[in-house]
Amino acid sequence: MSTNLKIVIAEPSAIVRYGLETMLKRLPGLRIQVSEIATIESLTEDLRAHQPDVLIINPSIPGYFTIPHLKEMTGCPDMKCLALLYSVAEHAVIRYYDDQISIFDSADEMKLKLERLHAKGKDGEGDGDEQQTLSTREKEIVVCVVKGMTNREIADRLFLSTHTVITHRRNIARKLQVHSASALTVYAIVNKLVELSDIQKPRE
Repeated sequence: MSTNLKIVIAEPSAIVRYGLETMLKRLPGLRIQVSEIATIESLTEDLRAHQPDVLIINPSIPGYFTIPHLKEMTGCPDMKCLALLYSVAEHAVIRYYDDQISIFDSADEMKLKLERLHAKGKDGEGDGDEQQTLSTREKEIVVCVVKGMTNREIADRLFLSTHTVITHRRNIARKLQVHSASALTVYAIVNKLVELSDIQKPRE
């Protein structure tokens, strides 16, 4: 059974909007209705009109509006907001977003994030079960990090760019509020992502 989603893409670049819309409409198992917003001038009015389930937005567009303020102004309190990132973003910029996507994300990663957001909204889940907020790819990266691999080694192992690995690591730190390798190792062991025997001593 297909999941129906109304998605608004708020992004100044027509090329990026078109590419993202094309990818979204090809995702299997999802029936997606896409609308586009190119400027901040039409942002609030169009959101009121469309009442989307998901807003994918370039963080530069809202300007001085925070995401909670935007949801309140447009009458979309349950709208899930994904930050559309071209590069690694500071935590302060994306802290109010429900999740983030990179222009380097694959179709599978995009689909997984949308399904997770939809399930979270449908079930009214909070953020208590932190492991469930990590995607399969993010868990793979956690395992690689606690095994002592560098970003370049992780990228080679998972067939990703180094930039994408760094973006995932920032996302993991934001979700788990874990900012050191030792704390991440504890998390991985507690959640049975790795065994003690899998962990290498830190490199000199």
